[in-house]
Amino acid sequence: MNDFRIEKDSLGDVQVPAGALWGAQTQRAVDNFPVSGLKPWPAFVWSQTLIKRAAAEVNRDLGLLAPELANPIIQAADEILAGQWRDMFVVDPFQAGAGTSHNMNTNEVISNRANQLLGFALEDSKKPVNANDHVNMAQSTNDTIPTAIRLGVLWRLEEMLSALRGLAETFEAKAVDWDGIVKSGRTHLQDAVPIRLGQEVGAWAVALRRGIEKIEMAAEHLRRLGIGGTANGTGLNAHPEYHARMVATLGKLSGLKLYTSDNLFESMQAHGDSVFFSGAIRTVAQDLVRIANDVRLLSSGPTTGLAEITCPPVQPGSSIMPGKVNPVLAEMLDMAMFHVIGCDTTVTLAAQAGQLELNVMMPIIAHNLFEMMQVMIGSVNAFNDRCAKGLVANKERAEGWLSRNPILVTALNPIIGYQNGASVAKQSLAENRSIKEIVLEKGLMSEEDLDKALDAGKMTEGGIQGIAAAG
Repeated sequence: MNDFRIEKDSLGDVQVPAGALWGAQTQRAVDNFPVSGLKPWPAFVWSQTLIKRAAAEVNRDLGLLAPELANPIIQAADEILAGQWRDMFVVDPFQAGAGTSHNMNTNEVISNRANQLLGFALEDSKKPVNANDHVNMAQSTNDTIPTAIRLGVLWRLEEMLSALRGLAETFEAKAVDWDGIVKSGRTHLQDAVPIRLGQEVGAWAVALRRGIEKIEMAAEHLRRLGIGGTANGTGLNAHPEYHARMVATLGKLSGLKLYTSDNLFESMQAHGDSVFFSGAIRTVAQDLVRIANDVRLLSSGPTTGLAEITCPPVQPGSSIMPGKVNPVLAEMLDMAMFHVIGCDTTVTLAAQAGQLELNVMMPIIAHNLFEMMQVMIGSVNAFNDRCAKGLVANKERAEGWLSRNPILVTALNPIIGYQNGASVAKQSLAENRSIKEIVLEKGLMSEEDLDKALDAGKMTEGGIQGIAAAG
């Protein structure tokens, strides 16, 4: 038996693996673009398939597609949406412009599976369901791919937000637990006035909550779909009711809140909504880098660093130094977010490369949006579960550093003045003596007022500590 069959397209005959559900155009893409070895993300397969399933239903109900053809298309699509035939989506993300290869991969898999459901063999030349005429009816790559990008992002949106909320909740709980630990603040990586460890970590949680708000706001713009614009926005070959019906059907099938587009031309030409969403993820990514780096700094040591917190020991840290344990989850989060930021750069460059009625760089916009979401979800969940939840505060170490901090003199500025304070701090550092000792020696304050003014815990509550104490 042959291990291939012959399929035909407008360019001629193509050898396709015998058992493959794809056809000639997909095979040409496999042969032409052996670039990365990557395959389309599940979100892209799901979203493009959902469009085909909805289109078959809408075109059937409009009387344009016979039920005996529409129904097996719907059944084949439902199988894919349920997770079957995943290995039949084989086109590299770096492919023909606009995503024609991915669109045809979907059309061909659905049509061939629909024909199987009707009892026809893959090699049968009289298969009734046609990839272009029936599965792709009233559609173009040019309107399905931008719609699929939006749907695929929305499909995973809640999963990504849930990961970020989980990490925010962890930091919120740590902020409460650690609120009584007063430590040295640091600005420019140098000693600064006191702060509570709970305040420091609580700020991480707030940054994540605000990042979530940005992502949610950006996602709202992706709910506006341009399906029905067909080739260039005019809606040629689509029924006048097709656009509105498609948006309603896609919403029903997906459970997503979706809107019709007020301008199908803009929906096909412009990818600013994708850039905006990608930028919101990038904003959260840079915050996560900052937070991960703070975790690395605060856990440095344990004997020669700050060591104000301890990361869970999840694996040995060195192949040569016994007993070494590293902040590996924070390091992983950094690397993951660097990759996310790189994906955002690609999305931005690809979006601005559109010309006239179409952006032909859509496949890489899709791939990078789905990839950055996957990396964000996986890395944040791992960091939260394997690191953040297990962080331990080292109270004695934190308070020990604070006791040696000459910048505590800042609280005395309203009483002794900035210049006297600077002189005290300089002498404290030079002679390795306490602020209290030098202030009393200089006769700048009474011991009772000084003790009240140097209450580090009260310093973290704001206000003019020195005057309140002196009064």
